[in-house]
Amino acid sequence: MGSTTQASDQTVIGPSTADKVLLYGGLPLTGLVLGFFLPRIADWAAGQRWVPFQGPLRLISGWDSWWVVVIAVAVGLAGGVLLAAMALDDTLKVTITNRSVEFLKNQKTLTVPREKISVAFLDGKEIVLQDATSRELAREKHDQLKSEAKQIPAAFRAHGYPWSDAGDPHESEFRRWIEDDPDLPPAVNAILKVRSKAFDEGDKGKADLRELRTELANLGYTVKDKDKVQYWRA
Repeated sequence: MGSTTQASDQTVIGPSTADKVLLYGGLPLTGLVLGFFLPRIADWAAGQRWVPFQGPLRLISGWDSWWVVVIAVAVGLAGGVLLAAMALDDTLKVTITNRSVEFLKNQKTLTVPREKISVAFLDGKEIVLQDATSRELAREKHDQLKSEAKQIPAAFRAHGYPWSDAGDPHESEFRRWIEDDPDLPPAVNAILKVRSKAFDEGDKGKADLRELRTELANLGYTVKDKDKVQYWRA
């Protein structure tokens, strides 16, 4: 899901118009259909012993009135719109200009000035920006399809950013973190230990992973994650 749109002074990488139409058209329509058929579905499911929540299902199936269908349709439609908005909000939007790179996701914006960026590259599905000291200024996961991701390097180069096709210039310096790593200060080990517990905590865990990465950067360390395993370098 995604697109790359270029204007005279900026390039935007993010959800395309087709993506938005699909989300705001498809999900509300699905919710509407499910809402319309909910009483009939509940009536069928109430007769199946293996289906859980038999009490609520029997209650819904017993509501044989037109207003029940109207309410179910309205709830389904509203639920579809809400899911579409959440999906769009969780999709990364990158705005590249000659002055800065802006990342927008989950109503949070990170802006990196052009003069601070020494190199940009892709690390898997993540767009990474580094400064001259190798510190990571940004590491954001994009939502572009494989065919569309090929346009990302061209977008950065079009605005004069140094791009590394070979990926991270410091890739060989990363080491897998083990608990209480003797080569790390206690404060860094403590943060990495907290991060290791955040992988399975849903949205809260994602927020914690992000914030704790910033804390590690302030201590002079860079961390990246692969399959819930942490890799670090100074």
